[in-house]
Amino acid sequence: MSLLSSVKTAVVRRVVARSGGVDLSKLDRVPERLSWPLNRDGIDPTRRLSRTRDADPVQRLVSFMGLDIWLVTGYDEARDVLGTVSHSTDIRHLMGQSGDIDTGDIGGLGFTDPPKHTRLRKLLTPEFTVRRLDRLKGGIADIVESQLDETEAAAAAAGDGVVDLAQTFAFPVPFRVICDLLGVADEQRERFSALASARFDVTQGGVGTIGAIGGSREFLLAETARQRLDPGPGLIGQIIREHGDEITDYDLGGLADGVFTGGLETSASMLALGTSVLVQHRELWKSLAEDPDSVEPIVEELLRHLAVVQIAFPRFVKEDVRIGRHLVKKGSVVLVHLPAASRDPRSTPGEALCPVKESSNHLAFGHGLHRCVGAELGRMELRTAFPALARRFPDLQLAVDPSDLKYHAKSIVYGIDALPVRLGGVVEQ
Repeated sequence: MSLLSSVKTAVVRRVVARSGGVDLSKLDRVPERLSWPLNRDGIDPTRRLSRTRDADPVQRLVSFMGLDIWLVTGYDEARDVLGTVSHSTDIRHLMGQSGDIDTGDIGGLGFTDPPKHTRLRKLLTPEFTVRRLDRLKGGIADIVESQLDETEAAAAAAGDGVVDLAQTFAFPVPFRVICDLLGVADEQRERFSALASARFDVTQGGVGTIGAIGGSREFLLAETARQRLDPGPGLIGQIIREHGDEITDYDLGGLADGVFTGGLETSASMLALGTSVLVQHRELWKSLAEDPDSVEPIVEELLRHLAVVQIAFPRFVKEDVRIGRHLVKKGSVVLVHLPAASRDPRSTPGEALCPVKESSNHLAFGHGLHRCVGAELGRMELRTAFPALARRFPDLQLAVDPSDLKYHAKSIVYGIDALPVRLGGVVEQ
């Protein structure tokens, strides 16, 4: 670091300390020097990001509001950071009132450290075992078929036969699955739906993101309080019946919000982006429809290749630590870039789309202590939805040039605004 940079950093830290500390919830924009890793070239990481990884998979990104922020883009280095239990993910000290430990908007598993994280995860994990998830298979299949019917009807009603698959299929499938899983009543679902996507968009800085998070948490806290009196058939009611006063409404609402966060926008993005990729690789589309053995490796490769969660939960370094070739000081923040790491040619199949055994060697669900608890549910949805879509609409095609698709800008969960398609020939059911 140059002398000038050192002086600037020291001044910023002194100003922040005098003002009472950092409050990211009041930040109205994220500067380009910090947010550029969220940019993509279509579905691919930018060349700048690839060059950064190739030059050094661990680099100091920027000093921002007195915090040294590091970017990790290499697969092995990413696993090392994500697997280090001594790093903290508790960001609440940077969130002002939104980070209040009892009433704030930030919480749940992702931003909680052991031992509280351990206690809460033990309550949630049994609901996501393969045995318990098996009971959802039939319901997921029914939801998929229902949305395929709706997609077909929408295409028939459209004058030009074009339908937005993001709106008729990619979003509704995981949304209905999550609502069923949580036990959200039908009459509450329209309001719940409106709270979904804005929480991952950083174009409005912390103000927009935290506001959206607060809205969904407020909804789920109210739902938890309601089900405390009358437990429903879903996950919220099940935890209340099994654990009662062992868990507060605030903590249970946080867990439910984590399920909502991790299971909706991510799966919706995977279904939309995955379809846009698959229909440009007709051999894979055909395999999904005709060969059940191909489904698992294709889904795993899409998870690796797309890696829709762009940045893992920030890690706050508690003690000086060596990451790659660098000594990262206590108090630094480490950002792990999951798409870059999952395409690291040193440890993965690299940039090409190639469904092979090594495709499962990815970080789409994270790694270590905070690995996504709902990973198997996500896989179940994708393994059900993609083959059903390919069987029903074997001739499905994009209705626009791939270069005309509009992707989310500056979003932690990468996705697509709309997916216009023509269904082509339809297989009768």
